[in-house]
Amino acid sequence: MSQKNSFASTNSPTKNLSLLISICFVLLLSTSLYAADVSTTKTYSYDDWESPEECGACHIDIYQQWKQSMMSESFTHHWDEIEYFKLAVPHAEKDEVVAGVKAGCNGCHSPMAFLTGDIPPSRPSENTRANEGVHCDFCHTITGFDGDVPFNFNFVIAPGDTKQGPRENPEDPPHGTMKSQFLGTAEFCGICHNEKDPYGIWVKSTHLEWKESVYAEQGVVCQDCHMTKAQSVTVDEGQIYDDARQHLFHGAHDAGKIRGTVELRIHPDANSVTVGEPVKFTVALFNQKAGHKFPTGSVEDRILWLHVEAKDASGNVYHLPVDKKGFDGEEYTIGADVLAYQDMAIALDDPNFKGVQRDGIPIGDRIFRMAYFDPQGRMTIQQWNTKSLGVDYRIGPRETKLETFSFVVPENAAKGKLEISATLNYQLLVKPVADFLGVPEEESKIFEVNNHSTSIEIL
Repeated sequence: MSQKNSFASTNSPTKNLSLLISICFVLLLSTSLYAADVSTTKTYSYDDWESPEECGACHIDIYQQWKQSMMSESFTHHWDEIEYFKLAVPHAEKDEVVAGVKAGCNGCHSPMAFLTGDIPPSRPSENTRANEGVHCDFCHTITGFDGDVPFNFNFVIAPGDTKQGPRENPEDPPHGTMKSQFLGTAEFCGICHNEKDPYGIWVKSTHLEWKESVYAEQGVVCQDCHMTKAQSVTVDEGQIYDDARQHLFHGAHDAGKIRGTVELRIHPDANSVTVGEPVKFTVALFNQKAGHKFPTGSVEDRILWLHVEAKDASGNVYHLPVDKKGFDGEEYTIGADVLAYQDMAIALDDPNFKGVQRDGIPIGDRIFRMAYFDPQGRMTIQQWNTKSLGVDYRIGPRETKLETFSFVVPENAAKGKLEISATLNYQLLVKPVADFLGVPEEESKIFEVNNHSTSIEIL
């Protein structure tokens, strides 16, 4: 990675120049943004940004929306805290290749901490300003990004009294406002929703996935789905803005957003069968909502799988494993009873660590994922330790995938109606990993994305 982070300031031109020279010198010592020694580029203090509560004094509704969003929990969220302090930091301290993640994770999860050199920040329980995560004044003082591709927190930032916003300066504002075209672009989101790790692997590519989609061609950007337009009112004289954006940032953690992302339908190749006779069921899965692949983002953590079962007239239930297609790497896309994630041994300081269950779902179910592999070729959930990627078997924007399930009617199956159901499930974090690391159950609970059922007759 040769991309450099760029910083802007409201200080004098002379001071700006000296700061930029020192920053560039330090960053040029590194081959990766992750490896930048931010402790020597301490050019800001937390006081350079207003707190979210100060913004909320006027923008009450938007502040309350943000408080419920994952942006407000980007540093304090349970899994993020465990992943950073229990895995990333100790791993970074033992492996010089990934040493930069100790600072780099904060470039997006707690950007004020990153820019001030507060590395590692105190744990969330200490209630420092690092807890503010991705907040109002930080986003609204970003003026652009450095380079050709937005990724790895390569923002250009200008904290101060002038805020970047969607409209010209209103009358008598409590602060200056500059209309920003950049604020409403997909590239703004790509600054943190694209990421290369220390090995040069794109471990997050949500913006790049969108860029290759039909939605990008049609001019539908991230904010159109994740920051929908709606009326908002400010405290000062009850100013009404009809074109304000909702700041709820609904996404991968929101059950309502996940629900219905993929449409699925199951159909048989026969209307009736006899005992001992084979029948094949086809499931069509259509990504009808997401403007990027599904799942996206932290793909190494997330699991999306299709479960199909049949129930006969007597209530006997039969699990139907997916028919194999035979493509390279398919073994990572089918639920199995195998161990993985052995590279956690580095952070855990346990050379005898054998790993944990890879999937934690019914054996034989189809998984829509892209496996991440560590330098030893083992599947990993540590994106910073990813040296290669497996087959990308996620569902692309407006893509339809067809999966088949063959079933031979058992001798003991009851005659009458055989009901076959297909359910698409999603978890933010593979359950065996969540259980092993003590992550709250809310992170491994099952979201039902969609389901469909049909029936045939057993004669």
